[in-house]
Amino acid sequence: MQAIPIYRQEARHPQAQACAACEVRSSALFGALDEEALDRIHTHIASLTLAADTTVYDRGTAGLAVFTIREGLVRFERTNERGDRRIVRIAGRGDLIGQEALLQRPYSDEAVACTEVQLCRIPRALVDQLAQGRDALPRELMLRWQMALDASEAWVSDLSTGSARRRLLQLLVRLSAHADSSGLIWLPRRDEIGAMLDMTVETASRQISALRRDGVIELAPSRSARLDAAALQRALSAEDAT
Repeated sequence: MQAIPIYRQEARHPQAQACAACEVRSSALFGALDEEALDRIHTHIASLTLAADTTVYDRGTAGLAVFTIREGLVRFERTNERGDRRIVRIAGRGDLIGQEALLQRPYSDEAVACTEVQLCRIPRALVDQLAQGRDALPRELMLRWQMALDASEAWVSDLSTGSARRRLLQLLVRLSAHADSSGLIWLPRRDEIGAMLDMTVETASRQISALRRDGVIELAPSRSARLDAAALQRALSAEDAT
């Protein structure tokens, strides 16, 4: 005998379906949610595609949402009292950004797309709602906070000390972690390298030219480059040995 339900069975909400099928779910915030928790997502999560150099959010604006990066790179900028611009870290595929919103605080940095980026804009109210359940989300949020803190501390310790060549090599190591499927990395403009590594544009240009001569980096179109991983490691080892 076939059982006939007396109540209408609702299909999974379209937004829950989209989150379940997301290609970066396993490495993103909602990877901590099981199927039952995903079914509670009934709030629309905007899918955004932004061109390179487009602002994701401004420093000091009210934080109403967090963002998961599905594709591309985002940099975080701030300007000091003298008007000097500094790029304080980058984030890539699977990273959660804009966590200040969860504390109802304004965004602390300006987030700018380095490349074309694909983002999910997750309303703060939805994260608050899901975090009140018995899910693993609160722990995942704490892990994301710690990952962002670790990234910021590593950026300061590795990219703000040592010779100009060593700082640039360390930056290339970090960018290599975000290489695309063809092995190309995003290569910042010389002024952006200066803002990341606290060096002049002229110094950044000289260092890039030297690394090209040494076979560490090969420039490619559209602000991209190809790295020789072995040459990069040899160059970094040589710097560390001096």
